Amino acid sequence: METITHPDFERVDIRVGTVVDAKPFPEARKPAIQLWVDFGAELGLKKSSAQITAHYSPDRLIGRQVLAVVNFPPRQIGPFMSEVLVLGLPDENGAIVLLKPDLHVPDGGRMF
Repeated sequence: METITHPDFERVDIRVGTVVDAKPFPEARKPAIQLWVDFGAELGLKKSSAQITAHYSPDRLIGRQVLAVVNFPPRQIGPFMSEVLVLGLPDENGAIVLLKPDLHVPDGGRMF
C-alpha cells in the first residue's frame, strides 16, 4: 500500500452526523438504504446511499451518529444523488458495519 503524508490525510474531510431519516432504496442495483444525515449548522443535511442492509434496517438507523467523507463529489445512484460517503468496515462475510463514535459528540465535528 502506498504511504501518504499528513497533508494528504488532512485533505479528506471526515465528519460526524446524525441520521435523521432512512428509507429503503429498491431502485439501487445492490441492496441499499437512503440516508439523510444532519452534519450540523456548517454543513447541514446531506444524503447518502449505503449498502448496509445486511445489518441495518431504516428504522434502526434514525438517531444514530455516523462518520462520513463529506468532500467527495456527489454521485448519482439511480434516481438518487448521494452527497457523502458513509464509512464502515466489512465483517467476516463482507457485509458493512458502520463506524460511529463511542460517545455522543456534536454533529459536524471533524475527525482528526
